[in-house]
Amino acid sequence: MKDWLTGAMFRRALLAVALAGLLVGLAALGVGRRDWAQAAFAAGAAPVIAGLALSMARDLLAGRMGVDAVALVSMSAALWLGQSLAGVVVAIMYAGGNLLEDFAVARAERDLRSLVDRAPRVAHRRIDDVIDDIPVEQAAPGDILFVRAGEVVPVDGLILSATAALDEAALTGEPIPVTRNTGEAARSGTLNVGDTFEMRAIASAGESTYAGIVRMVTSAQTAKTPFVRIADRYALILLPVTLALAGAAWALSGDATRGLAVLVASTPCPLILAAPVAFIAGVSRAARLGILIKGGGPLEALARTHTVMFDKTGTLTVGGARLLAIETAPGSEAESVLRLAASLEQASSHVVAAAIVSAARARGLTLATPDEVRETMGSGLEGTVEGRRVKAGSRAIVYGAQALESWALRALRRASWRSALCVFVALDGRVVGALILADELRKEAPRAVQELRRAGVKRIVMATGDRADAAETIGAALNLDEVLFERSPADKVEAVRLERRAHLTVMVGDGINDAPALAAADVGIAMGARGASASSEAADVVLLVDRLDRVSDALAIARRALGIAKQSIVVGMSLSGLAMIAAALGYLAPVEGALTQEAIDVAVILNALRALTPGRSAPRRAMPLKQAQSLHRDHASLSLSLDRLREIADALDDADFEDARALVAEAHTLVARDIVKHEREDESRVYPTLLTYLHDPDLLHAMSRAHREILHLARLLARLAEWLSSDAPDRFLVRDAQRAIEAIETLTRLHSAQEEDIYEGAG
Repeated sequence: MKDWLTGAMFRRALLAVALAGLLVGLAALGVGRRDWAQAAFAAGAAPVIAGLALSMARDLLAGRMGVDAVALVSMSAALWLGQSLAGVVVAIMYAGGNLLEDFAVARAERDLRSLVDRAPRVAHRRIDDVIDDIPVEQAAPGDILFVRAGEVVPVDGLILSATAALDEAALTGEPIPVTRNTGEAARSGTLNVGDTFEMRAIASAGESTYAGIVRMVTSAQTAKTPFVRIADRYALILLPVTLALAGAAWALSGDATRGLAVLVASTPCPLILAAPVAFIAGVSRAARLGILIKGGGPLEALARTHTVMFDKTGTLTVGGARLLAIETAPGSEAESVLRLAASLEQASSHVVAAAIVSAARARGLTLATPDEVRETMGSGLEGTVEGRRVKAGSRAIVYGAQALESWALRALRRASWRSALCVFVALDGRVVGALILADELRKEAPRAVQELRRAGVKRIVMATGDRADAAETIGAALNLDEVLFERSPADKVEAVRLERRAHLTVMVGDGINDAPALAAADVGIAMGARGASASSEAADVVLLVDRLDRVSDALAIARRALGIAKQSIVVGMSLSGLAMIAAALGYLAPVEGALTQEAIDVAVILNALRALTPGRSAPRRAMPLKQAQSLHRDHASLSLSLDRLREIADALDDADFEDARALVAEAHTLVARDIVKHEREDESRVYPTLLTYLHDPDLLHAMSRAHREILHLARLLARLAEWLSSDAPDRFLVRDAQRAIEAIETLTRLHSAQEEDIYEGAG
């Protein structure tokens, strides 16, 4: 049980008593009974003073002292001097500030119900030919277990069946299920989205992956200490200075009233009020933008952020399958392929099926009702659509043992470039096309990363369970400082801890697999709009709208709130210091000192409430002519490389294979040396400078998206050049390289022209 002096109920009771005393006293003043009013004010402040005195005694025995000491002396002095109204106001602010602090430490008491509820309770164990249901705690290494369709894998094990289709989103965050073969691992916490499979347990429930996630969240949450209130940092200076000045005024003047006036004028309301009011205002403003900041501690930490770490799937990316392209066999049409597949996929509840159906409907295609559908869980479907036999699914289910045609090989290759899934479609036994689906980068991701840089973040890192090629593509597109790929939840936690040792670190994620890392970071930010309850509970900040740019908004709000809080403290205490000196010199009587202090308190509160507003942007300057001319020269020099790229693309039409290899290699060198370098310099050097001259910073957001696409095409060209240098002659590779070169040349020219327009507008 909590100590009753620090319990939330006790703090609420003190605040309620102080508020009641204030209201009763004001009512008494309204009917002309000043004596009753003074008594009511004193009665409201007295319990707070008594509770504070007991709490301070305990803290002093433990070797701690904060600004509470100044508050105690000030409230007591106010009652002694008959300034009971001032005393009860200070009491209300003190009690209210303590309740605010309760929110900052509440994160250590969050439960983990969402994680625990998802954990499997039963395992199906086979002994000889008998299958028994046993509590998952009784499963032991070596046991043969069955995992039925739709069940969560109970413990870590090795697959004994030919294949198993697993949704590993709970562990890796990846939305597209994977197929595991005999001998491969099946980790606890993953979901069986295929047929029933058999596995051999290699760990008990308590030692398995999912149980480890729960333990990591609990450990990371309890290991972190709450942030100390800003006010306490100044207490060791304020209290002795106040007492010394009051004592000196009394001793030198021989008048105790001067010493009392100093104490009244020293009421530390700027310290007690400034940070809580500014932080509450900041939290309120964030809430209007759909950002839930759980208390003043996380707000203060956000303001000091140096490093931001992102999960990939669902955070930097959309977090679900999206149709990227349709590859067709000779004689087939793209819309016909999509319509056939979507009509059949209506019969499946698979995440990929839903994406295909959604893409078809978005294009306005009319879907037919499928008949006689048979689904192979995790692999594909077969059925009748408008009287014709249609099959859609993996290469294995559609092609079987047949060799792939050249167009199908090209489709698989293009899917691998994008780390995508390839769904083949067959009509009456003939494969007519393939759908390429993958997760995609959020549209606002480049802008969000830019705004984080602008907000003062020095380092941005991505940590993901995805493969290296997919992760590095995202990292290059967003110009991140570091990309950590193939990281398990435990690896992510360790990465967060390493970053924390160097600088204050924020972690942004969205899934159950991100919960340990969110809890381990100085501040965890959860993308909670889609109901990721585990990550939301482990996080200090929850984004209630599904927008990544709210991360930079949260940092900007926090920094403004902290800056205003510090400003209020410094200005308020400076004014209090002047009032104390005036009181010590006899220019302020106790009553006048109390009134002066009240005026200072009101000024501090009003200033702190500025954190509710976004503030005014600094006026924009015109870009100097010399700087604009330098940017124009950069584009002029780049045009020479673009001209050569066009010549190479034209030459590839008639080049033999050996000449084509050399031309593609030359194009890759040109792109890497000139174009990629130019685009990266734009992001890191030119665009931050342009922001100081533009009236609308959003003008650069579309430019950043163009950078992302150019860098993606450059990486694609690099892969094609590498394959052409080592593979046997393949005209399809040459054609793909030609398309990539043409796309880079065209897009870069258009992008440069748009930038020229922006330069003109900034001048």
